[in-house]
Amino acid sequence: MRNEKPGTWKSRHGYRVPKARRNCLSVTTDNRRRIAQVGMGGRSRMYTNAVAGPYTESCVLVGFCDPNPGRLEMARGRLPEGYPDVGLYAEGEFDRMIEDTKPETVVVTSKDSTHHKYIVRAMALGCDVICEKPLTTDAEKAQAIVDVKKKTGRELAVTHNARYSPSRAQVRRLLQDGVIGEVFSVELRWLLSTSHGADYFRRWHRRRENSGGLIVHKATHHFDLVNWWIGSSPVKVSAFGTR
Repeated sequence: MRNEKPGTWKSRHGYRVPKARRNCLSVTTDNRRRIAQVGMGGRSRMYTNAVAGPYTESCVLVGFCDPNPGRLEMARGRLPEGYPDVGLYAEGEFDRMIEDTKPETVVVTSKDSTHHKYIVRAMALGCDVICEKPLTTDAEKAQAIVDVKKKTGRELAVTHNARYSPSRAQVRRLLQDGVIGEVFSVELRWLLSTSHGADYFRRWHRRRENSGGLIVHKATHHFDLVNWWIGSSPVKVSAFGTR
């Protein structure tokens, strides 16, 4: 074991960070909503950038949690110069982050198969949650989320950025305005380009145990869009397929 530099702290997960920056409470004297984020991979950036940028007058980041120390440092390094210090926490220190930084909202942008454990724990600890789609990867995990939400009464939002595409928003406006009349049937085909589609087979979501498969990870967009476009939710679902 190499000697630690003076003034450093070592977590039980082996992550080292200067003590002066360890339990950074990012205490603010204003009324901005305090936000912690768990999962600092590629999907996290749109949320981090939004909170630290356009919404900085109403929100402030107070803590980041991730199993990868490099990602934690990169996430903090992307914050604007002079931004309040943000505490960095290893994977097993989620509860500690909540205790230290006292967020009102937790943003979950971790691997899909881990969404449920952070959502459930955050709500149990008194936080509202914003979660990157999909909500989770199977029915059992989804039920655990529903149960704790009913029990705690906390707010939970699942983000679907596809709704904010101008062309898709226009489809909704046309349908809701009755331009084509009443909708009785919808057939949706979504073709992935080789560059975008291939990306799903290079990274962690190529494994069903991580993402639930493309029918969950990717088609979540498509199911949501159809429901949103026609202003309805399914009461019965059936499917068929082959390999």
